[in-house]
Amino acid sequence: MSESTENPTPEAQDADGAAETPLAETQSSEARPTEAQPTEAQPGSPDTGATPAVAPEAQAPEAGTGSPEAPAPEAPTEIPEASATPADTSKAAPAPTPVPRPRPVPTPAAVPRAPRPGAPRPGAAAAGAPAAPAGDVHPVVPDEAAATKAAVAFGRVDDDGTVYVREAAGERSVGQFPGVGADEAMALYVRRYLDLHAKVALFEARLASTDLTVKEIDATLAKLQEETAEPAAVGDLDALREQVERLSATAAGRREQIAAERAAAKAAAVASRTQIVEAAERIAATDPERMQWRPAGEELRALLDGWKEAQRSGPRIDRSSEESLWKRFSHARTAFDRERRHFFAELEQRNASAKSTKEEIVAEAERIASSTDWGPTAGTYRDLMARWKAAGRANRKDDDALWARFRAAQDEFFHARDAANAEIDAAYGENLVVKEELLTQAEALVPVTDLATAKNTLRDIQDRWEEAGKVPRGDLQRVEGRLRAVEKAVRDAEDAQWSRKNPEQQARAEGAAAQLESAIAELEADLSAAQAAGDERRVAEATAALEARRSWLEQIVRAAQDSRG
Repeated sequence: MSESTENPTPEAQDADGAAETPLAETQSSEARPTEAQPTEAQPGSPDTGATPAVAPEAQAPEAGTGSPEAPAPEAPTEIPEASATPADTSKAAPAPTPVPRPRPVPTPAAVPRAPRPGAPRPGAAAAGAPAAPAGDVHPVVPDEAAATKAAVAFGRVDDDGTVYVREAAGERSVGQFPGVGADEAMALYVRRYLDLHAKVALFEARLASTDLTVKEIDATLAKLQEETAEPAAVGDLDALREQVERLSATAAGRREQIAAERAAAKAAAVASRTQIVEAAERIAATDPERMQWRPAGEELRALLDGWKEAQRSGPRIDRSSEESLWKRFSHARTAFDRERRHFFAELEQRNASAKSTKEEIVAEAERIASSTDWGPTAGTYRDLMARWKAAGRANRKDDDALWARFRAAQDEFFHARDAANAEIDAAYGENLVVKEELLTQAEALVPVTDLATAKNTLRDIQDRWEEAGKVPRGDLQRVEGRLRAVEKAVRDAEDAQWSRKNPEQQARAEGAAAQLESAIAELEADLSAAQAAGDERRVAEATAALEARRSWLEQIVRAAQDSRG
């Protein structure tokens, strides 16, 4: 596991709860080596990056009692553990003499350390957990081994344990690890370099494959730039810094891309909100007389839910645009509510007025329901129905109840009238038989061949028709219509005969005939003169005119004869 200040591991105490041994006391542990225990990351440690897993150090079996005084033999290691520190001494060990330091540089005791893979946690021994066998050594990862070897080439260790790293600017001291071998001292700082390199590589991978926010990119990049400025590590730090600078350029492009995506998302969000507002405005602008209020209200509620969902889960838009759109949306909803209240207030007034008018109509209808004055009362009910239709609709419940009362009053009156008419019709049944016999006699007169006889016979039938009396109401129109048809046929025959014997027409016919005869005589004289003169043109004209007038005269004479009978 890597060591990081972001996830500190509270494992800095030994089995009996003693605090970590100071550096001055740990230097006496060379005479009796013990297993290095991981310590919690210190707040002021220069190495805060995550440490990738390395080949774990072989663990020696611990005493079954978990006593801190029982030393464990040190196992051989191929690569020194990066987080290894001089082991804690037993309580009975003599106080060591502090080693003088040339300058205040970081020491292993101040270096944050993480538990080694496969190593037991410090509290495990106190709990009686079994320790790993001494011969269980994990193999070294080849790539990591090569990276470690390459990083070692950039550093050196003095006799006093001071570690140096070579950079383009020169050699720089990165720390001191006294009391251990040069390889072990170098391994600590190489491990720090590898940790930094792993963090840079991880950020590069995340920058290319994951959706990082601008804030995450800037924070991570600033952290890497800070950690690679002058790290207490040994390796190719110049190349690492160059890699970080390249990532800065890549991050700038990624920031621009994120900004463009964010701008596009905001534009889409504004367009979506605008569609919601425009839909609400269309509803609010609908004519109240044509508005379907219930569906329109449900649609507005759905639009409001869509607005809330866009606020809750959609991209954030700029405050000015959101406030402007919300004002329009709110104004549309307010206008709709105002028109709806106004419409239903007027509707309530109309319903109340219609209800009052129809209550008066129903009261009058119920008052005359028992009348036996059939004709006038039936007319009154027709007038009441016209007033009912003109009154308009009341509330559905009230309107239905009033209509039921009005219809009941009508039914009462008309049922009584129908019953009275049924009694009358039963009494008039014999009269109908008599009149149907008279109709048979009357219809035998058509067509009229003898006008005088037909007139006398029809007059007798009409007298007996009146004497027969009334017929049932359902047959009245039928029998009356048949008798009117016979009367019309006789009257038409009489009019035709009068037209033929009209003295005025006869006088006009005789005058026309005399004029034609005189014209014919003149034309005959002209024809004779033309023939005598041998004028063929005058002969032809006179002949044509003479024939036409003779034809007219013949028609007039025939009409006069027809009129005389």
